[in-house]
Amino acid sequence: MHSILTSKTGSSSSPSPLYFPAFLSLALSPPFFSLYLRSLPALRRLKGHFSAWQHSFTSFVQKFSIGMMRALGFLVLLLVASVSEASIVYPISDAHRSAALELFTPPDGSFKSLEEAYEALRTFEVLGIGKKDMSTLTCSLVIDNLKSPYTSAKDVFYGLKCFQILKCKSNGENLQDVASRLQGTINGASSLLDFYYSVGSLVLIKDQSTGIDVKLGDADGIFRSVKSLSQSDGRWRYNSNNPESSIRAAGIAFETLAGLVSLASSVIDQSLIGTLQNDIMKLFDSIEKHDDGVLYFDEKLVDAQEYQGPLSTTASVVRGLMAFADVTSGNINVPGDKILGLAKFFLGVGIPGDAHDFYDQIDSLAFLENNKISIPLIISFPATVISLTRNEQLKVTVSTVLGSTAPPLTVKILQATGSDLKDAPIIENQELKFEADSGFHVLDGLSKMADVGSYNFVFKIDLHDPHHRNIYATGGQTHVPIHFSGAIKVDGAEIAILDSVLGNVETKKVLDLAAENSVSLSATHLQKMHLSFQLTSNSGKVFKPHQALLKLRHETKVEHVFVVGNSGKKFEIILDFLGLVDKLFYLSGRYDLQLTVGDAVMENSFFRSLGYIDLDLPVAPEKATRAPPQPLDFHLRYGPKAEITHIFRAPEKQPPKELSLGFLGLTLLPFVGFLFGLLRLGVNLKNFPAATVPATFATLFQLGIAAVLGLYVLFWLKLNLFTTLKVLGFLGVFLVFTGHQILSHLASTSAKLKSS
Repeated sequence: MHSILTSKTGSSSSPSPLYFPAFLSLALSPPFFSLYLRSLPALRRLKGHFSAWQHSFTSFVQKFSIGMMRALGFLVLLLVASVSEASIVYPISDAHRSAALELFTPPDGSFKSLEEAYEALRTFEVLGIGKKDMSTLTCSLVIDNLKSPYTSAKDVFYGLKCFQILKCKSNGENLQDVASRLQGTINGASSLLDFYYSVGSLVLIKDQSTGIDVKLGDADGIFRSVKSLSQSDGRWRYNSNNPESSIRAAGIAFETLAGLVSLASSVIDQSLIGTLQNDIMKLFDSIEKHDDGVLYFDEKLVDAQEYQGPLSTTASVVRGLMAFADVTSGNINVPGDKILGLAKFFLGVGIPGDAHDFYDQIDSLAFLENNKISIPLIISFPATVISLTRNEQLKVTVSTVLGSTAPPLTVKILQATGSDLKDAPIIENQELKFEADSGFHVLDGLSKMADVGSYNFVFKIDLHDPHHRNIYATGGQTHVPIHFSGAIKVDGAEIAILDSVLGNVETKKVLDLAAENSVSLSATHLQKMHLSFQLTSNSGKVFKPHQALLKLRHETKVEHVFVVGNSGKKFEIILDFLGLVDKLFYLSGRYDLQLTVGDAVMENSFFRSLGYIDLDLPVAPEKATRAPPQPLDFHLRYGPKAEITHIFRAPEKQPPKELSLGFLGLTLLPFVGFLFGLLRLGVNLKNFPAATVPATFATLFQLGIAAVLGLYVLFWLKLNLFTTLKVLGFLGVFLVFTGHQILSHLASTSAKLKSS
């Protein structure tokens, strides 16, 4: 826009009609701005579509290079972070439950694998969605897989997870057999995933059946075998033969080692626990950060086939971290702010469009909801656009990531400052009033504190119970932009024609910008046009909108847009036509005047027609710039044409019905005479050949005659002359051939009779 609107009296004369003012007039209208600003929370939820797009597109990019994938992940996250008010996140809502039903409900009620079934069941369990119709089918599938000795460790792992959620019924022998196989698998395991599925399955059996011995005697040795896959930077390898390491593998390793601690028959060597805690600290040194406090993990160097994206990678680390915290009683030195940053990341992606990403989000948030390190508290806002005209309240909610009620606390506004940093804060150290019925922390009387505009609020959460400070993470200060909208008073509007030399007013008209105007002005190139008006807020201060534009539209549809500048207490613009004749292309005639004034917080933004001005400009010199041709209006050229009305001539008068039937009878008389003549002549079939070949040709000849007669009937009913002649030519050749054959037979027969 800066290239179009360059100065106070700058203009635009693009070859095509200037679509920007027309769009701006719509964009700056009060309904549009109210809808835009109030829909920002919904727009933030749309960020989840970027995650789905990233997941589907990543599978394509993987075929080319890991560098392209990293660029894709970075761009997606950058796009997510750049959405307006990205620092504001919202806990899980009913929108997630609706999305879960769409993503995880298969058409036939069955899933392709036990992994998919578990992801669906786990998601429904966390969100509180009941799916009883899936229980029988999934339980049957789980039990069949557990009975089979050929089931892979991965299917056993996810089968036991489904078994646990659905509380399926099975005898202990099946679980005992599974435990024996898993213990043998652990002793011969060489890859991280083999350890992960086997150890995880034994932990599930331990949680579900107390009568089965799943303890591992050599837990220290297995611990060291898994630990040998770790790297110095906190990442882990999937197996010893693959030099590539990843952050996602680190999360899997943490979860595996946590399972080993719980399965150990004796206490694990504490030095091993200490080295693992150091690995966790090293891993968090590589965490990605955003200015709004969002934290996440993403791979830097990893094989293209193993890259899962930041959502899956971060989810893996969270699962491993929380599992290890459970077996060490939360004795992990991870600051609460980092846990809160991870929670903001999962909530900030909105609603993922991919089922696996959706599961990673919900499952990770469930671990963050109830963990032994630090439970994050989310501060959210039902609305960040507050109307001073309607005396709306500032409302704040504080909850956990899944929307559970927060412990007793106080929300305080440390400071609220306007866009101009020189102005004093409008609010300082103000506690919000808690309404127990609604669960909101509210602030009243905003119209007395704030003026129309945008402000940066700094919030802080204070927990009432000092003990809760070791349990919950509040994140310190939270910076949130809040917009206060209101109606702006518009007055003092006038338009005048001035003398170019002395500036004397020659014509002056008062405008009412609350309604349409129809002033008519005229000027020459030796005169000027002056437009001015005032904008004041509810507090009486001068209001400076984002846009104030004056558009001149010639009768040839050439448009020119000028910026209306601010000169202290009023907005005004002076158009010197002598200096604008070249930019106006020396086009004399009528120019429509339109004024657009709008701002994001101006509830009565407007687009007004002021009337027109008739300009008398000098004749264009030979080398002067000509007005550009206007683009073709495709609607006029290719749109629907005007309806054509046509009156047909009156039908000719028809003869009476009786006369037509009589004429039909006369046309049939020759046919009746033909039949009568045949009877009189005694026509018979005595000479019809008895032999097979002559009889065939005789039959074909008779059928050919019948076909010719039928062709005559079709010609009378529907065929044209050319088609009839083509078919008749074919039938004629056919009749000549068959007739010649039968006549030859008859002649031969007659000759034999005469000779005898």
